[in-house]
Amino acid sequence: MNALVPLPVLLPLCVTGLKLAIGPRLHRFQRFISIAVLGAVLVLSVLLMVAADRHGPLSVHLGDFAPPVGITLVADRLAGLMLTVSSAVTLLVLVYSLGQGMADRDDQAPVGVFHPAYLILVAGVSCTFLAGDLVNLYVGFEIMLVASFVLLTIGGTATRIRAGSTYVIISLFSSVLFLVAIAMTYAVAGTVNFAQLAQRLQEVPLGVRTLLEAMLLTVFAIKAAVFPLAAWLPDSYPTAPAPVTAVFAGLLTKVGVYSMLRTQTLLFPGHRLGDLLMLAALASMAVGILGAVAQTDLKRVLSFTLISHIGYMVFGIALAGRGSIGGAIVYVAHHITVQTTLFLVAGLIERRDGTTELTRLGGLARTAPLLAVLFFVPAVNLAGIPPLSGFIGKLGLMRAGVADGGGWAWALVAGSAATSLLTLYVMAKVWNLAFWRDAPPGAEEEGVVLESAEDDDTGDDTGDDEKERPTGFGSGLPVPAGAVVSAGFLGQSITTTKHLPWPMLVATGAAVALGLSYTVLGGPLTTFTQAAATELLARTPYIEAVLGR
Repeated sequence: MNALVPLPVLLPLCVTGLKLAIGPRLHRFQRFISIAVLGAVLVLSVLLMVAADRHGPLSVHLGDFAPPVGITLVADRLAGLMLTVSSAVTLLVLVYSLGQGMADRDDQAPVGVFHPAYLILVAGVSCTFLAGDLVNLYVGFEIMLVASFVLLTIGGTATRIRAGSTYVIISLFSSVLFLVAIAMTYAVAGTVNFAQLAQRLQEVPLGVRTLLEAMLLTVFAIKAAVFPLAAWLPDSYPTAPAPVTAVFAGLLTKVGVYSMLRTQTLLFPGHRLGDLLMLAALASMAVGILGAVAQTDLKRVLSFTLISHIGYMVFGIALAGRGSIGGAIVYVAHHITVQTTLFLVAGLIERRDGTTELTRLGGLARTAPLLAVLFFVPAVNLAGIPPLSGFIGKLGLMRAGVADGGGWAWALVAGSAATSLLTLYVMAKVWNLAFWRDAPPGAEEEGVVLESAEDDDTGDDTGDDEKERPTGFGSGLPVPAGAVVSAGFLGQSITTTKHLPWPMLVATGAAVALGLSYTVLGGPLTTFTQAAATELLARTPYIEAVLGR
């Protein structure tokens, strides 16, 4: 079974090479192999999760080079669960993107763009979850960064290039800081392997150990969009195409949370920065949800709720107890799925009505009841309405806070309750504006076109040619709903239509069902995450699986 551990990383990379060789030809075959490889990764992830639960952590040393020389990949309960959830979500988003027609834009590009970049992103995520040392954790981050920039800027519009550039600058800064932290760690411990560091860092002077912990936490907090290091997110994610925004918002920030979970439990047990993490968690909850209350665009609302709910996960990490770590793991799995689903629904709304601006939407509960159901279920799940999985995760975290009994813990319990109520208010606001109220004048007859690659707001040219540009995509003017308008992706078109493509609806419905499955399987899921938390805090099973003693 150990031989299966590298495959979630290797399969997407090998297929990426095949796709680059094929180029933009053979569209149906491209779709087939993309879905097939992600389906295979999902099956492998489930097998690894089950094996890790039954037999303990699985490890493999690539090339049979023992630590600290070789590359070590490890699949324990936490990594297995994260791989399974991320594989399911990325597969559904790929199906959604095929329905939207993203991949069809590759036929005028020198090589296919979307499929290879997406598979590289999946490989980077898998590498991060399986990494057994700091260097390969860094490599996983960088693989994701390269693919992320391509996906964020696909289509080459001015807005996307600007947002993508901000994302890359922030990511490069965190990468440099990560490299410095890795170098310092190696200098003081003589290794970057997690299992060896778990043993050797205890002998490092306390001040140096605290400095290393602070540097790594800063890197991962940037990746996870923890306040005050989250200012880049609301302006970067909403500009991307709907499938890209969905997988980024749902998954990539959780890679940072996962890294915090792994390092805080394995490398820095009994960490001294718990109070600082609690402050960051409380600030993320408050600032994020207040930002969401102030927004009128659905994508920006969801972006700010993303920042807010990262605070719940940091809350669990900061308490560092079995109950809190287990609750945080439940909430990570829940939030990956629910947040992705909500952004997919936002993409459906944009595809149907040409906008996600809430002031220009209305009446969707009457005119698109299926779309209303697809939004309502994950929305109340995000708010934590019993007995849904959001409630299960929040309840576990709040019980752990009460059991801790400290001042910061009680403040976070109160903050968690307030954030849940405000999340419910925000979701009710979206429901009332976009679904429940009557459509505003003109909303049924006209839709606002999406951003075009031809649009360039960097200049002030308002000459006659610009003024006489016909109504349609790229003109900035309304067009009849249901008309064909170009999204500006490599010369191809996306249509705004009342009849949504069935792959988009099926993928979104499956994502809703996946989120509900966490509720149906709430008992086994909680048992599994508590076992994962126990394993993380014990540390010995991980160390013995890697070092053999």
